[in-house]
Amino acid sequence: MTFSYDLGLALPELILAGAALLLLLWGAFQPRTGAAFTLAAMAALAAAAVAAATGPLGRGFAGGLVADQASAFAKVAIYTASAICVPLGQRWFERRGVHNFEFPVLILLAALGMGMMTSADDLISLYVGVELQSLALYVLAAMRRDDARASEAGLKYFVLGALSSGLLLYGASLIYGFAGSTLFADIAVAVKSGAGTGVLFGLVFLICGLAFKVSAAPFHMWTPDVYEGAPTPVVAFFAAAPKLAAMVLFARVLAEGFAGAIEQWSQVLVLIALASVAVGAFAGLAQRNLKRLWAYSSIANVGYAILGLAAGNAQGVQSMLVFMVLYMVDVTGFFACLAALSREGRDMETMDDMAGLFRERPGIALAMTVFSLSALGLPPFSGFWAKFYVFKAALGAGLAIPAVLGLVGSVVAAYYYLRLIKVMWFDPAPGATDAPPAEAQAIAIGLALFSFPLVMGALVVLDPLAAAAAAAFGLV
Repeated sequence: MTFSYDLGLALPELILAGAALLLLLWGAFQPRTGAAFTLAAMAALAAAAVAAATGPLGRGFAGGLVADQASAFAKVAIYTASAICVPLGQRWFERRGVHNFEFPVLILLAALGMGMMTSADDLISLYVGVELQSLALYVLAAMRRDDARASEAGLKYFVLGALSSGLLLYGASLIYGFAGSTLFADIAVAVKSGAGTGVLFGLVFLICGLAFKVSAAPFHMWTPDVYEGAPTPVVAFFAAAPKLAAMVLFARVLAEGFAGAIEQWSQVLVLIALASVAVGAFAGLAQRNLKRLWAYSSIANVGYAILGLAAGNAQGVQSMLVFMVLYMVDVTGFFACLAALSREGRDMETMDDMAGLFRERPGIALAMTVFSLSALGLPPFSGFWAKFYVFKAALGAGLAIPAVLGLVGSVVAAYYYLRLIKVMWFDPAPGATDAPPAEAQAIAIGLALFSFPLVMGALVVLDPLAAAAAAAFGLV
């Protein structure tokens, strides 16, 4: 293969890298950027999504990067979610007198890292993609330098992220030492030929590092504090797209590198999934801050996605992909609602702040109700179909008891979603809310329409695309 062929495979990443550099120069000479700057970042993400969907398929850079239907599926979803968050965040900061041109640039760099994660085909490109994404997210979390909570969130995220990077590197070094290669294909050969328990020990550390990135229990400790302290539109971004990127990387590592050890890693994933569902369901009951509440909700939902992956077959990977895309819609939409809400210039983030919202802002209240019912898993909202796919895959793989326990966790978590709906619809309002910004309101209502009723039509397209993406991993 020629170098030009390799560059063709990496075209989405090259578009994002070039756009990030150009926007960085633009912002350096004109710090108070306008709508054109935001549109340029969105255009770059759209161009990268088109390049991923229509570009060539294959392996390049000596096997370090792969472009297949799975990476194309994930990149289109990731870049779309990133493009939605650019105007949401940029306008949110500007309304608060913060003119940071770096926000769209950091979104582009994080999306670049996520794209590399979905295309990583060896341990080195895996680590480069994870770190590029993570470093951008650390800065985004602490974007409001005058806010003590945001600085604390960024610091906690960075310190605990360094721990997860250590776990990743230690696991990768063990795998390389016992398998003799960093390529997933070579590792798979070593596993099938009986490379020994050393490779499996390395896999456990690798799983722990990746579990941190998706905030799965017991590696979830950073999530509630970071969600609470980070700016709301930033949370909308890193609660959605990075989770999908990490889950696709999770699937690629396990399916391509350790397909010969499904029985071993499936057991580990089941334990992580059930722990995540339990922590998310029960710890969320005590939360009054909505950002912390949805942090625990995300922990539980990641548990469901991991349960689908634990099935160890193509149907399980397909269920995980469908689940994560539909979950991205719900979580982005909910935080778009929060970004649109304020009272006397103060952000509305607690359960008490939402009292009487339906009488004040019926459109946003309806959207938040849709997202809450969807996250609960009530039919016919998108969250129901997401969990339907996961439980169907788990039952098909003989994981009946974990599926039932996951369903019990969903019933427990229903309490805090229904409590929020009750507060919005029936409690008296403490005061008038400020007029919501047009862009946040439009994003929230548009995503709510996708969650219901447009999800039925979307599944007709999403289901076969997810099935084709799952088949790319080679599982039966």
